[in-house]
Amino acid sequence: MLLVRLKSMGDVLFTLPAVHALKAAFPQSVITFLVSKEYAPLLEGFTGLSSVIELDRNVFKGLHPIKILKETFRVVRQARRPDLALAIDFQGYGETAFLTWASGATQRWGSASRPGRQWAYTSTVPRNLEVHPAADNLNLLAENGIKIGKIDNHFTLPKRVGIEAEEFLAARGIKPTEPILFIQAITSAPQKNWPLGNYLKVAQHWRQQGWQVLFGGGPGDVGILEPARTAGYTVSAGASLLLSAGIAQRSTLILGGDTGLVHLAVALGKRVVMTLRTLEAGSAHPFQHKEWSIAPQSGGLIESIPVETVSRECERAASELRAMP
Repeated sequence: MLLVRLKSMGDVLFTLPAVHALKAAFPQSVITFLVSKEYAPLLEGFTGLSSVIELDRNVFKGLHPIKILKETFRVVRQARRPDLALAIDFQGYGETAFLTWASGATQRWGSASRPGRQWAYTSTVPRNLEVHPAADNLNLLAENGIKIGKIDNHFTLPKRVGIEAEEFLAARGIKPTEPILFIQAITSAPQKNWPLGNYLKVAQHWRQQGWQVLFGGGPGDVGILEPARTAGYTVSAGASLLLSAGIAQRSTLILGGDTGLVHLAVALGKRVVMTLRTLEAGSAHPFQHKEWSIAPQSGGLIESIPVETVSRECERAASELRAMP
């Protein structure tokens, strides 16, 4: 099998239950995943995969026709194999439709985002925008006859990453025996961000309660998170994708917006509190845990979520964790 989902981090993660479902339905299957190069490390935690094909999207951004052709041919050569029975496009964009078709798979399933792309598939299932994206990926399988049993959203963090995370925290004086609040304040889009100043107020409350607090983020968030560093909090912005996951796994509670790392924390079995623009049907809330989300009242902006509401939800989450055996 060949599975295709190029980007982004959260959307790649939302294919995880589908990967587990395919492996459960076909235990002896050889499953290859085609993904953008920057998200390839994430697939180390997808235990059902046999191999990964990386596509370098930077080549296409350069608009150099020869380089684009070389990269396309390289990826297609890796994807094509005489025993490829099934290719599934979980993205449904023009480039992924082409790559699915070019794989030469006998069966090609997809959720085409536009009717004009249906030519690439032998079976097309309309995208259902009323359900969680991970549930929609499972629906694509179910509509093509795959029996979906118990849904498995488990991400397996490599052991070496766990050790690296422990060393990272120890070097910064963060003790594993004391509670840790990990805050992922910055998302991929400004309109999804609850104000950083509000996160800092929540962080101050928990620091006063004796919790250790650290802020995560991507390489581009280092400058944005300078107020957190100035306030004396550990900032792990710029850490690798998997190291950030390891830090989250060793934290007690994760707070943040609709961003890949918070969704990854859910797949790691961590308790999260997520701020969202909306909880309407189809929102990307924590998969199977919509109750862990906070959204503004109908029509309100995410900035309107009160600090007190987020603090209260964190208190509720902490109480649940304390009650666990």
